[in-house]
Order: sequence, then C-alpha cells, then structure tokens
Amino acid sequence: MNAPVSAKLDPATKRLYARRNFVNILAVGMACAAALFGLAFLGWILWTLLSKGFANLNLALFAQDQPPPLEVGGLRNAFVGSMLMCGMGLLIGTPLGIAAGTWLAEYGHRRKLGTIVRFVNDILLSAPSIVLGLFVYAVFVMWLSDGKFSAIAGAVALAFIVLPVVVRTTDEMLRLVPVQMREAALSLGVPQWKVIVQVLYRSALPGIVTGVLLALARISGETAPLLFTAFGNAYLTTDVTGAMSAVPLVMYRFAGSGFENWEQIAWAGALVLTLFVLSTSLVARFVLLRNKISND
Repeated sequence: MNAPVSAKLDPATKRLYARRNFVNILAVGMACAAALFGLAFLGWILWTLLSKGFANLNLALFAQDQPPPLEVGGLRNAFVGSMLMCGMGLLIGTPLGIAAGTWLAEYGHRRKLGTIVRFVNDILLSAPSIVLGLFVYAVFVMWLSDGKFSAIAGAVALAFIVLPVVVRTTDEMLRLVPVQMREAALSLGVPQWKVIVQVLYRSALPGIVTGVLLALARISGETAPLLFTAFGNAYLTTDVTGAMSAVPLVMYRFAGSGFENWEQIAWAGALVLTLFVLSTSLVARFVLLRNKISND
C-alpha cells in the first residue's frame, strides 16, 4: 500500500501545508461566524416584523384611508399612491434603460463615450436615493413646477433609481448572447436593428425582465426621494399632478408618532411591503433560473 503524499514531504513543506490548513480553517470559521451573525440579526428583524405586523393585518388596512390619531383606519390611499408612482417610475425608466443598455452593448462597447456612459451609470447605481430626490426637487419641483409637490415628481425620482438597474441588466444580458447568433442573422442580410429586436431581445428577455422586477422591488421601499417630491397626502387621490401618499412615507411618519394606532398601521404596512419585495425578488430569481435551465 502506498504511503500518503504528506509522508513523502520534507519537514519544511509539511510545516507550510500545516500553516495553510490552519489559515484555511480559520478563514472558513470566521466567514461562517460572520454569516451566522448577520443571519441572526436578520431573523430577529423578521421575527419582530411578523409578530407586530401580522397582528394588525385586517381588511380595514386595505379598505380605509389613513386615520387621525387614536382612530381606526388603513393605508388605502398609500397603497394606491405607491402603485401609481412605482408604475409611472417603471414606465419612464424602463424604456430609457433598455435603449441605453442596448446602445452600450451593441454600439458603444468599443467607444470612449460608451466607457464614460458606463462610468456615469455605475455612479448613478450607487448614488444615495436622497441625493436623487434632492436633484428632482431642485429641478422638477422648484424650477419646473414652481414649488408644487406632485406624484409625477415622485415618479421621476423613482425613475432615476430604475434607470441604472435596467441599463446594467440590459447591457450584461445582451453581451451574454452568443456572437454566432448576431453573425448568422447579419449574414442573411438582416438589418442591425432587426437583429436586435427579433434575435437579441428574444434571447435576453428573461434577464431584462429580471432587472425590471429587481428595480421594482427596490423603488417600492424608497422613502427619501418621495419626501422631497410627492410629499404625501392623507386622502385618497389619483391626481398625479398633486401631492400623493405612499406606503414608505406613511411608515416614516407613523412609526415614531407616539400614537398606538399609527404605530400599529406602520408595522402592518411594513409587513405588506416586505412581503411584496420578497415575492418580487423570488419571481425575478425564478425567471432567471428558468432561463438558465432552458439554455443548459
């Protein structure tokens, strides 16, 4: 029977292997400890949210508007406002993001302008949302609207958050399409724009949809941009040219109000919003995983 490989090594090499094994075990142990530390706090937060939010879930939460202090009410106006502003934000940011991502992947990937656009997009992707809200407040609210808050301004601020996510996703997904598909279509005399629309978009569609869903999950919980743009409204309204409420805005104002009924509504709204973000993220993961399995 052959002796182990370690038995044939000289003492210096054995010490080196022992030291490497010790460092490896130490690094893996520290990584696992850090993961458990983060998961413990995440579990604690989720348990607190479930215990306090689930007890306040009822029909009134979805059927009534936000109440005065110490009275019964719900978040109907906030849910409607969130849906309208998130929907408008997607309608503004998604087409622009897909167009910009297509240009980066198909036309600007070898140009200096494309490098600059990617750099600016990365900055916009990591920019704090409150900075984007202040920018829209200064340009759209104070300058173009003469100081009038509106749901349109809130949607524009959310579109600035959607835009870099969709640009990055579209760019990456189109560049993952095999170059042979482009060459085969172009060799048949198909115009470049038709290759993009009928070949590349079809192949990259699941990834692009995933990016849009992830952008929706991100903007649905944003508070800071809406503080400077939509401002909030205690009543149900569908007038997008005026101030409008949203679930994150109501949570921000109710959570530290000191009124028990407002705090209970804030916990319930936080739970609904968390479940929405979780379900949207799961759908995005499912779409991406299904595309990966079909390609394999």
